[in-house]
Amino acid sequence: MPEFMPVLLAEDEAPDVYLMERAFRLAEVPNALMSVPNGQEAIWYLEGEGPYTDRSEHPEPCLMLLDLKMPLVDGFEVLKWIGEQKKLRDRLPVIVLSSSDHEVDVRKAFELGAHEYLVKPSEFEKLVAMVRDLKQGWLEPIRQGQPTPVHARARSQPL
Repeated sequence: MPEFMPVLLAEDEAPDVYLMERAFRLAEVPNALMSVPNGQEAIWYLEGEGPYTDRSEHPEPCLMLLDLKMPLVDGFEVLKWIGEQKKLRDRLPVIVLSSSDHEVDVRKAFELGAHEYLVKPSEFEKLVAMVRDLKQGWLEPIRQGQPTPVHARARSQPL
């Protein structure tokens, strides 16, 4: 496994992608951030299909950040699809990153296999802090081959 596998960001809002890229730089995350604009492209990326067949250009991610409200295929459908993929469901941690804090969305995301649910912060400094937490809690343990929350809990329980 490469030392710094990329993080896949499925996000349809270009300003949110830009802010996440800046937050990754400021938080000094060594992993590349690969982004796709909708759920269909997220599935293609994970399958290595369509424009994502070249794995040297589009390597498999070690973590996925998933928006729920996207065109074509929404985040819930992506979670459901990942849950049906044996090679992904137990290997790829998926963190929902949504502007929605509705309990029904949170519950449904966890029922479909999300490993964590985060509400997008409205202030950039809080986004950078959130990315630092992701780096420490998820990316560093993944890189070091240590257990992460995906290995430490039942998949259907919220963190």
